[in-house]
Amino acid sequence: MASIRSHTFLQLPCSPSPCRCSPPLRRAVWTLRGAAAAFGVGCAFVLPVIGFGIATTSVLAFAQAAPAARQIGTVKEIVPGRLTIATDAGLKISVNVADGAKVLQIAPGSTDLKAAQSITLGDIEVGDRVLVSGHQDAPDALTASRVIRMKSSDIAQKHEAEQEDWQKRGTGGLVSAVDAPAGNISLTARGQKITVETTPATIYRRYAAGSVKYEDAKPGTLAEIQPGDQLRVRGAKSEDGGSIKAEEVVSGSFKNLAGTIVSVDATAGTLTLKDLATKKTYSIAVTPGSNVRALPPEVAARFAARARVGQAAAATPSAAAASSAPPAAGQHAGAGSAGMDLSQLLNRLPQASLSQLHPGDALMVVASQAQTGSISLTAVTLLSGVEPILAATPKGEASMTLSPWNFGGGEGGGM
Repeated sequence: MASIRSHTFLQLPCSPSPCRCSPPLRRAVWTLRGAAAAFGVGCAFVLPVIGFGIATTSVLAFAQAAPAARQIGTVKEIVPGRLTIATDAGLKISVNVADGAKVLQIAPGSTDLKAAQSITLGDIEVGDRVLVSGHQDAPDALTASRVIRMKSSDIAQKHEAEQEDWQKRGTGGLVSAVDAPAGNISLTARGQKITVETTPATIYRRYAAGSVKYEDAKPGTLAEIQPGDQLRVRGAKSEDGGSIKAEEVVSGSFKNLAGTIVSVDATAGTLTLKDLATKKTYSIAVTPGSNVRALPPEVAARFAARARVGQAAAATPSAAAASSAPPAAGQHAGAGSAGMDLSQLLNRLPQASLSQLHPGDALMVVASQAQTGSISLTAVTLLSGVEPILAATPKGEASMTLSPWNFGGGEGGGM
């Protein structure tokens, strides 16, 4: 104690009310007070006045050196005491799970930690989703004091339930108008005009530029939706089907093309296509997420026959009356579209690859467009074997446009 009395000390306050320190220093004081209590020093934690400026700097550095951080991602690798996760932004983060860290499990979609279940790090599996909180050690490294897990199997069940709900209560089509003040979107779906009624509680999602996956869709707004966009909506439909109260809206800007291949580079994963309708040539990237299918000749012949019948009907006086009637199940809007919902058939067709395609082959393509007016596209859906169909519609009308929603389902679009 003699050595202690030989120095002059500054006592830090036991409560923040009389403290006139700056907020960072005040936080540092309370951090150190906690450390003092842990070491049994008590409330009157002291610093030598000699060199107080150096001590203050050290205190602030201690409080600010390791900023709080959180990351959400999918577990890719597990070793004792450490996880590697891939974030939604595509970053790989090494997560060191500190001794004593809380490891919890919640159901997908839950936001109440009161319902969380305590688990161990050993319960976490590759493929699980985790929210980790702690201190950022480096741009790609984090020390976690808390890990919240969502089991991959629980996520799959929730995803399946959502798919079923989208199929039951969802619809989709082309945006014809947006009334932002009223919160309404006019949608043309299978020849029928539908009013999409949004509310402040409506969830909006927008496809990321160049992405073809629903999982990559980002939070969006009503203001982003424009005429010509393709849109899917889930909610309660009116009895006559003329309106739907939107709970969730997913939209994107897509190009529907029908034409012939100019060139193919299977190694680079690209092809160039000349569109019949616009005569423009587009460069199309085919990614692992692209849905590439081949239409069998006998199926293409049936669709082509229907297209010819539809075009003949469109030339008659009764065509206008027929086009104003709601289409039957499985029909697309437009002349020659009777029964021609290729999007419903698509996922039952044989898969194909870019290496099977050649210059001169006919394709129907739905592609995402990073920028309006760009000739560089990313294929969402690509269908080959459509020569008979395009021959039956030589003007290149998109009477059988494919749905861009390649995440499953038929009518209603599985999410």
